[in-house]
Parts: sequence; structure tokens; C-alpha cells
Amino acid sequence: MSKPAPLILPFESVDRSSVAQVGGKNASLGAMVRNLGGRGVRMPPGFATTAEAYWRFLDASSLRPVIAAAISDWTMGKASLPDTGARLRAALLAAPWPEENAEAIRAAYRALCARIGKPDADVAVRSSATAEDLPDASFAGQQESFLNIRGEAALLEACRRCYASLFTDRAISYRQTKGFDHLRVALSIGVQQMVRSDLAGAGVMFSIDTETGFDKVVLINGAWGLGENVVQGAVDPDEHQVFKPLLDQPGTVPILEKRLGGKAQKMIYAQDGEHPTRNIPTTPAERSAFVLADTEVLALSRWAVAIEAHYGCPMDMEWAKDGESGEIFIVQARPETVQSRLGSGALRSFRINSKGALLVTGLAIGDAVVAGQVCRIDSPRDIDRFVDGAILVTTATDPDWVPIMKRAAAIVTDHGGRTSHAAIVSRELGLPAIVGTETATRDLQAGQEVTVSCAEGDEGFVYEGRAQFETRELDASAAPRPRPRSCSTSPTLLRPSAGGACRLMG
Repeated sequence: MSKPAPLILPFESVDRSSVAQVGGKNASLGAMVRNLGGRGVRMPPGFATTAEAYWRFLDASSLRPVIAAAISDWTMGKASLPDTGARLRAALLAAPWPEENAEAIRAAYRALCARIGKPDADVAVRSSATAEDLPDASFAGQQESFLNIRGEAALLEACRRCYASLFTDRAISYRQTKGFDHLRVALSIGVQQMVRSDLAGAGVMFSIDTETGFDKVVLINGAWGLGENVVQGAVDPDEHQVFKPLLDQPGTVPILEKRLGGKAQKMIYAQDGEHPTRNIPTTPAERSAFVLADTEVLALSRWAVAIEAHYGCPMDMEWAKDGESGEIFIVQARPETVQSRLGSGALRSFRINSKGALLVTGLAIGDAVVAGQVCRIDSPRDIDRFVDGAILVTTATDPDWVPIMKRAAAIVTDHGGRTSHAAIVSRELGLPAIVGTETATRDLQAGQEVTVSCAEGDEGFVYEGRAQFETRELDASAAPRPRPRSCSTSPTLLRPSAGGACRLMG
């Protein structure tokens, strides 16, 4: 008689072969816990519910036919996407827990609390979707996560909300577009000790240059408080670029560039059980200081190199610093999905011949030039107001914005860095974007004709009117290989440059 499938798996028993059981996100965490802990890379402890637990949750309340009927009504045009999503989320949120599932989650949480040494320990509860017949499908960014969850009752409610988030409008639309059967996609839930970055800082790290694909640098963004503000682009973060080949050479500080971000707000713990986090303004001292010391930047960069070597590909990672212990942790890691997959075929170059007055500037994402009309949108609920082919201008984006972003010619945001949601999705869509402008929603008017230029270096520019520019097609495979140049000095000195940056000097 075969052994029944488990409902819970500790991270230590999960690896990259477990994607069908626990989804890509949780499988990645388990793989790092098992393989990189011995190399000094710290990950918070935790556990994952399995796909089997999700199917048992559905079957206990006979929800599979409910899901099938709702999706059928939508695809036949009998119901709208918002109505379909609301109907399914309500059904899952009203479903009672099967006692076996509930007790398995409670027991795993009690064991985690005992391991940490805290009763009712605060945990992060993250969704990790998977398709049993499509083990490489990651469904990144489609489901919800919940932070600062305390106690068994609150944990069970957060887990139920994770299940319901499998049927957000964006998740339903994503699966339909990709051709995934809605009843073959399960959801695993990762429950992980919270890192008290609300008392320190957190951010995102890439083991590759996100704009050029140069694989010899680590890019680190960070801000005060919990890391969600950096991921969603709600703040303008600090930025560090580190040269990987010199990380193992004693006496060197291979930080190529460091740029101080505005960091106007930070996300901290709240006392409200329904809303366990909140944003507050940062102090002048916090805005004028880097979140990470140079020694911490270098330590994180060495971890990035180790994680990249383990996976064998460029990586996108989230880090958090605990304000109580002073320790830094990696809380998520996934393969980088844009630069590492670019081919070496045709490239385009742009040259602007004449342009209007400069309106706003920010960080350039991509390398294209686009002219068009401004369409200012404040909420993804206003998708019907967006004009196809317009230039989307907003404060920041999150996964709910993707349907609008797909229809835009370019994107301009007030906030965000190179690792923000707006930047990452723009790269995936091949759109030029300018993030972190601070004033775009104030200075750009709806219907205004503008030119978005990301072809003039690291800085992006929005010009008044339609600039005259040329586009040239280049064959990358025919480009001559540059000759290597010798360097007689070791880059060990950081000198400040304009704009709050420090550049590595020989």
C-alpha cells in the first residue's frame, strides 16, 4: 500500500525536484537551506504546505465543480472577469478547514515556534503555485503574500487567503493566457520566520546587471523597513553595484557604484490584526544614510555569487536585515528571467536629432526611444481609461498593473529602482521605462505629447513634444570583439561622484 502524500514538508526536506509538490518558490527555498547553509548563506527556517493539502481543502467542500462552472461562465461570456474572480475567492474564503489540514499546519507552526524560541512567533506566509504536469511553471508574482502573521488562528486565516489568491483577476487571466488548466494548478504555502527588517532594512539583489546583462556585477537595492516597498517600487531605494571577480581578493572593496536613494517611507509592523503592516515616513537621518554598510554589501554579494553558482544561472534574490540580531538573511531566490535569456541577434540603436524641453528624469530601463501621448492612471481599476499605445504615467506598479502595462508604449513612474516591479515587468515586455522620477505624475499632463528616451545612458529623460530620432538595426553577431586591456592598478578606492554616487577608482 502506497504511503499517503504529505500535507506539510519542512524546508530541509524540500529541493528543486519538489516543484510539483511545493511550487517553484518553496522548492527554491528548500534547495538553499539544504545546500547553501553550510557555505554561510542564512535563510529563515520554515515549512511548506503541499499541493496535496490544497486538493484536500478543495475536495472537503466540493469546490472543484464550483471552480469549473465559474470559469466556464467566464469563457462563454456569461460573467465578467472581476465577477468570476470575486465569486471564486468568496467560495474559498468561506470554506472550512478540513481538520486534518488545520492540525497539520498548527503542529508545524508550533514546532517552528519551539525552534525559534518564541510562542506565537511572527511569520511570513507566501504563496507558491505549481502545475503538476508543468513542473517548470513558476507563476511568479500572481498570488498573495502576508507579513507579520502571529498565532495559529491568524495563520490559518492567512493560509486560506493564500488559497483564495489563486483566483485574483490577474492570476486567472495569466493562466488563461498561458493555456494552463485552472483545475490542474495547485497552491503551496510557505510559512517562514519573519526577519525583523521593519527595525532595519531589506531589498532585492541580482547577480547580473539588469540593464546590460553584464554578468560580472551584483546589483543590490535596499530601503528601510520591510522589503515590499522595494519590490513594488513604492520607494526610491539605495543602489550598489559590486564587481564579482574581485570579491575573493583580500584587501579590495570592489563596489563599483553606490547611489543614495530617497527612501521617503518604510513599512513596519502594525498592531491591527487585519492590517499587520503599515507605512510611515522615514526620518531625515534615515533618508540621508545608506541602509547597508560596505561590509554588508560585500557579504551579500558573496552570497549572490554562491547562490548563482549553485543554480548555474543568474539569480534574482530578496534579502532582509534583522534589526534585533543585526544578521542578514536571504528570504527568496529565483532565476533571473530577462537578460539571461536574450539572444545575440538583431539589436537596435537610437539617436535623437532634435528634442523639446526636458520635463522629468529618472533611471532608464531598456535602451529605446518612444514618442506618444501621456495617459495618467492612478489605479489598475481604471484600466478602461487607458489608451492602447499611450505612455503610462503613474506613481508605482504592482502585479495588478500588468494588463495595462502590456498595452503601453512606455512606462514612467514616480518611484522605484532598477529592481522594482515596474522595471522588471518593463524589461520582460521589452518596453522602455523611466522609474524613480519623483515628479512625473505632477509634471506630465494627460494627453500631452512627449518623448521617452532610455537611449542616453543610465539616466532616462522625458522631453516635451515628439522628438526627431533615428533607429538603426544592428547585427550583434557581426560586431567585432573588443581587445582586452591590461590594468596595472587594483580598484580599491571609492571616490564620490555627482548625484549621490560613489564610483570605483583605480
